[in-house]
Amino acid sequence: MYLAIDTSTNNASLAIIKEGQVLAELTWFSQQNHSVELMPNLNRLLEKTKTNLKSTGGIIVAIGPGSFNGLRVGVSTAKGLAFGMEVPLVGINTLEAAAYQYAETGLPVCPILNAGRGEIAAAIYQMKDNQWRQITNQHITTTDDLIAHITDKTIFCGEPAIAVLEQLKDKLGQKAIIPSPASRLRRAAFLAELGIKRLEAGDYDAPASLQPIYMRLPPINQPKRPIQIVKAER
Repeated sequence: MYLAIDTSTNNASLAIIKEGQVLAELTWFSQQNHSVELMPNLNRLLEKTKTNLKSTGGIIVAIGPGSFNGLRVGVSTAKGLAFGMEVPLVGINTLEAAAYQYAETGLPVCPILNAGRGEIAAAIYQMKDNQWRQITNQHITTTDDLIAHITDKTIFCGEPAIAVLEQLKDKLGQKAIIPSPASRLRRAAFLAELGIKRLEAGDYDAPASLQPIYMRLPPINQPKRPIQIVKAER
């Protein structure tokens, strides 16, 4: 059995996977209540599926980019469970997890998360030759700059603001494929699929050194220059 945890943004998600099947999945609008909602919701899933954390063979957690409070809760919980149960842990990029929902289309997929200050976090992924690839490294940018670099028909997903979606539609026209809000909702089952591949390949992360990728640091620690997100080395 595998457990997937995603608390990267205001929308949180959990999934329990066993023998390739999704036993249970829960996605909800948590806002900033991850610390009081995560474990009760996990316990509900365990009760519904009549499973026990002791049966967990690995933990998969979304490591961002995302909000400071949300990631702190999710990553620390995942690390604590992995330490306590002595099971492997895998951290998956939140943008990649959002994009993976559309992997089978074969089109470029651009997940977007709001980074504040009129900026967005984005990357581009695509399934090519049956291989899931990162085409463009994750980075913080503006909508105008992102649009300027789009040359092919692209699926835009994640949690872009309405204003960002309107810009994409207006300036890219038919090049911008924007799924409905329901299908854009980030789901922990897709996070789990990415993580299980790494777990089964023996590609683990060390709980002691796994760190979240924050969209921006808390104001008290905010550097003068904008943070540029780069792909973490495995």
